[in-house]
Amino acid sequence: MSYSILHRYTDAVLYASETADSIASAVLEAIKNGADLSGADLSGAYLSGADLSAYLSGADLSGADLSGAYLSGADLSGANLSGADLSAYLSGADLSGANLSGANLS
Repeated sequence: MSYSILHRYTDAVLYASETADSIASAVLEAIKNGADLSGADLSGAYLSGADLSAYLSGADLSGADLSGAYLSGADLSGANLSGADLSAYLSGADLSGANLSGANLS
């Protein structure tokens, strides 16, 4: 199965994987390959426990499950994290301008 990670406003393909078996594995593959996921539409994605120390500025992660995720040093500036489960490792993450309304930060 193939997965594409699209830009949240333009629907441009930011990363495409022919080998991923889930959106989570496509995101991890993209990060491993150095893809710029700024503005990515990852709304509702299940990314629990994932290492997401990456450039996710302006990404839509609304409603995403990021519980236990490693976001140390991640650029989440301007990201939409509304309703997301952010019970994650956030040390050094840039959350400036991020929408955290309804996010679980416990």
